[in-house]
Formats: sequence, C-alpha cells, structure tokens
Amino acid sequence: MGDTFKNTIENVAWGFKDCVFGMVTCYRLDTEFNQAAESQRPAPEPMTTLAKRRAERLKHTEVFSIQVFYYAVLPCILYYVLFQFSIQFSIQVFYYVVLPCIFWMIDSISGLSGASETKGSWLAVILSFTFDALWILPLFVLSKILNCFWFQDIADAVYVKRHGKPQLPNISTFVADMSFSLFLQALFLIQAMLIKLLPIYGVGQIISLIHMCLLYSLYAFEYKWFNKGVEVHTRLSLIERNWAYFTGFGLPLAVLTTYVSSSMIVSGYIFSILFPLVIISANEAVEPTVPFDFPLKLFAPVVSISNSVFNRSFSKRVRNTSGQHSS
Repeated sequence: MGDTFKNTIENVAWGFKDCVFGMVTCYRLDTEFNQAAESQRPAPEPMTTLAKRRAERLKHTEVFSIQVFYYAVLPCILYYVLFQFSIQFSIQVFYYVVLPCIFWMIDSISGLSGASETKGSWLAVILSFTFDALWILPLFVLSKILNCFWFQDIADAVYVKRHGKPQLPNISTFVADMSFSLFLQALFLIQAMLIKLLPIYGVGQIISLIHMCLLYSLYAFEYKWFNKGVEVHTRLSLIERNWAYFTGFGLPLAVLTTYVSSSMIVSGYIFSILFPLVIISANEAVEPTVPFDFPLKLFAPVVSISNSVFNRSFSKRVRNTSGQHSS
C-alpha cells in the first residue's frame, strides 16, 4: 500500500514536470531552429553550380520542415493570444464605455426617474443579450474553429520535427476516428460534471479534477498519437494504464481553468492560450512505457455508451444501404 502511494506521487510529479518544463521548451527550440536554419543556409555568392543544385534539392527535403516549424508554432501562439486579447478588450469596452454612454444619453433626455431607471435596466439586459448574440457568440465559435486549424498546425509541425513524417490514415478512417473521439470526450466531460455533484464534500471535487486532468492529457497527447497511427481505443487504454502520470500532466491546465475564474468564457480563453504550449509539452514528453500498478477505468462508461451509439448507427446505415441496393 505504501509503495503504491509512493509510486502514485512520483508518477503525478513526473507528469506535472513534463507538462511545465515542456511549456518553456519553445524558447529552447527557438535557438535550435535558428541554429539549424543557419547550418542549412546556402553558401554566399558567388555559388558554384554544384552548390546551387544542392540548395535547390534542400528546398524539397524534409529537413526543410525545421523552418516550417519555426514559422508555424510561435506565430500561431502569438496570433491566438492577440485574438483572445482583442475579444476581451471589446467586451470591456462595451460594458464599461458603450453601456454607460448609452445610459448617460437616456438620463439626459428623459431625466432621472424610477421609470427611466427601470427602462434602463431592461435596456441593459436587451443590449447585453444582443451584444452576446451578435458579437461574443460568433467570436467564440470562430475561436473554436481557429483552434482546430492552429492547434493542428502546431501539433503537425512539432511532430515532424521530433518524430518525422506522420502516419496519416485515409479520409474515412480520419472522420470516423475524430467523430468517435469528440463524442466520447463530450460524454466524459458530462461525466466529470456529474461526479462533481456527489454529496460527499471534497470527494466529488477531487474525482472530477482527476477527470479533467485525464481529459486535458488526452487532448494534448491525441495529436501525437494520432500522427503515430494509434487508434482511439488504444489511446484511451494508454491513459487508463498510466493514469497517475497523465493526471500529473493535465494538472496545471486543469487547475488554471477550474479555479482561476468561475467564468466559463474566461476559463476557455485560458485553455486556448496555454493549450498550444501543452501540445508542445506532449510531443516533448516521454510517457511511461510500463503500466502503472493498477489501471483506472474512468473512461469505461463513456466508451460503452459511445460504442453502443456508433455500432447502432453503423448497423442502421448498413441496413439502409443494403435495402437501397436490393430495391
């Protein structure tokens, strides 16, 4: 029992260290990329015919992906930080500049009275709802779409630099894998929220936090594992068999998004800004190869539900296809 507790603490600390240290890896990689690019730079003029041919061939080799990495990762992080800052700035301007100016104009026209204050409160609700519907919500959806492209670009660039060419599946396998994974992750998030409602004080919060740590670790490592050709069920098995390590790896992001702010929007922004760095951490990390003392089957309920839903959907599609062919 004592050895198991010690191993748990050590693995959690291992995962935590890999996540935090990996976040600052981009600064070290920056130097590596500059040195690599400098070593690959063609010789100065005048160039011989052989040197020109060598430089031309270099443009078409995978080694050239180092510069692609350098120009893909850091700009994506910077662009997203600026994007999130612009959204927050627009929100602050609306609530602390636009709305007070509107109320000041109303008070100036109608005078201060109970009726005007009542109308002003209703007007504030209507304007806030309109602002959220026409500005915040579209930007929030846009940020999620940009996440997919920017995060995937970062993950692919890091993977190419560290592991070589990705083992990408065909389109149908890709769509099926991603659909199943997204559905399962949504169910697991609901499971984490329900666990938090346990009446025993502290127990529900701790188990829910472990859920979020494992979910964030799955988010981060999924890019690397997918590029390696690891299937979704195997990815989940890796998380469950080494749950202590992955709990520690996802702990920094889970704590920051859960306890820094009670606002889901602010938590989402924190996640979006830090997650690119966590992707780099996952690609730099060397996760355990030996299974932990015992697995933690937290994904088992949602895997069972997801399998049932997708198997039923697939069977229905096969029946419909066979019926169309027979007719």
